[in-house]
Amino acid sequence: MSQGKSFRLRAVACAVIVGAFAGFLAVPASAADEGKVPYWASIDADLANLRVGPGESYKIDWVYRREHLPVKVIRREGPWRLVEDPDGTQGWMRDLLLSRTRSAMVRSKGVIEMHAEPRGSSPMLWRIEPGVVGLLGECKEGWCPFDIAGHKGFVEQEDLWGAGTL
Repeated sequence: MSQGKSFRLRAVACAVIVGAFAGFLAVPASAADEGKVPYWASIDADLANLRVGPGESYKIDWVYRREHLPVKVIRREGPWRLVEDPDGTQGWMRDLLLSRTRSAMVRSKGVIEMHAEPRGSSPMLWRIEPGVVGLLGECKEGWCPFDIAGHKGFVEQEDLWGAGTL
């Protein structure tokens, strides 16, 4: 084989390898984040608009002013997420306004107790009213670590919206 043919063959092989590698890099960043729905998320902004459709041109239905409010993401469409809030209201929100940080809302008929350990017989630390939102740890055996503005303890999973598995 002559040097010219050998060089061309190597150049073509190199181009094929580079082209194949570039094809892997061409995957959009949002595709790398694609996961299965539904999943839990939380509002990651002081102000978040919930729209009637997936786009800026759609009417704003609700304005949320509650950072860390848990939401259930039930559908994806480009950069938009169809979410459901703790009251069951559904609408579209930009992905940039959401975080995968888990949070939960107290959803009980009355005041619940936060305990020092994950069992009802452990010392009670705080009483928590319905509607209070906190950051959620990994729930085990019906108890969840719960952090409300630095007040940490354990609460029963059944009293929290956003603590279940999807």
